[in-house]
Amino acid sequence: MSFIRNKQQNKNMFILGILVLGVVIIFCTYLGVASISFKQTSLIILSKIPIFNKYIALEGIKETSKLIILNLRLPRVLLACLVGAGLSVVGACFQSIFKNPMADPYTLGVSSGAAFGATLTIVLNLGGSFLGIGWMSVGAFIGALITVIIVYFIAKVGSKIPTATLLLSGIAMSFMLSSLISLIMIFKREEIENIVMWTMGSISTASWQQVMLVVPFICIGTGVLYIFARELNIMLLGDNTAKNLGVDTDKMKKILVIISTIMVAVIVSVSGVIGFIGLIIPHSIRMVFGSDNRAVIPFSALGGALFLIICDTIARSLVPPMDIPVGIITSLFGVPFFINILYKAKKKIF
Repeated sequence: MSFIRNKQQNKNMFILGILVLGVVIIFCTYLGVASISFKQTSLIILSKIPIFNKYIALEGIKETSKLIILNLRLPRVLLACLVGAGLSVVGACFQSIFKNPMADPYTLGVSSGAAFGATLTIVLNLGGSFLGIGWMSVGAFIGALITVIIVYFIAKVGSKIPTATLLLSGIAMSFMLSSLISLIMIFKREEIENIVMWTMGSISTASWQQVMLVVPFICIGTGVLYIFARELNIMLLGDNTAKNLGVDTDKMKKILVIISTIMVAVIVSVSGVIGFIGLIIPHSIRMVFGSDNRAVIPFSALGGALFLIICDTIARSLVPPMDIPVGIITSLFGVPFFINILYKAKKKIF
């Protein structure tokens, strides 16, 4: 499908998707162990939206219900929305940069770097917080950024950044950091559970503070990547063609990788490593809307938000009151999809 020929249709579908997302947010906030009606949940949420609050009265709704919805469930659903959107958008960006449908937000070793940073804070027993943010989140953020900086300098050849060396450097760093994490777990067996649980990915500790931390990075980052959608489209044609069309591919890669890395580093600092979203959502969107990133990026954000909200709702509702790490649920959906991509690629090769 062509974005130009179907621009109005895509716009209408996106507006419809936003409305569906709103309904899903309310419905998934309604679901939980405590019995609160869908009507009450809707009223509590809508009462916090300026254009609706003057028309809504909350008489007869218990204070405990308000606290459960506003302080526990809603921040978790909104954080899932932001994390899912961010991972999907970065996945779409990396798939275009590397021209590889199996690229994901963790391709450059961000997940391993974040996991290593978080592991260090766990074994060093760093409690408390820094500027109101837990040390584990700070460690994960710093670990992710340092890893990508190292990957960037390893991959750099003169003033150029070849895509192949960037990809291979990321894979090499991932293996090295994973080995170091395993080594740490051998010497710190008592911390194995905490380390493993973090690497599975979870947003069970979601708070408004985390939501407000993530919002500007995801919104601004997504907006900037969308602005560069045309350049991403041209880069899909190959570096030489892109240069002939006036796109400085090395400069663009640098800008896009920096923006994407910061987004993912912030995400993993609050959610741990949640896999497959940045792989399966952009790929699915491309199957429907084609490869034009002017459509792929916004619809990936929408699809990723919906997907992670639903997965997290399943994670907290499957075996109540136990909270299953959402990374397990996304993997259950993602692995079959990944195998399907490999199967199609194998058919093309052979």
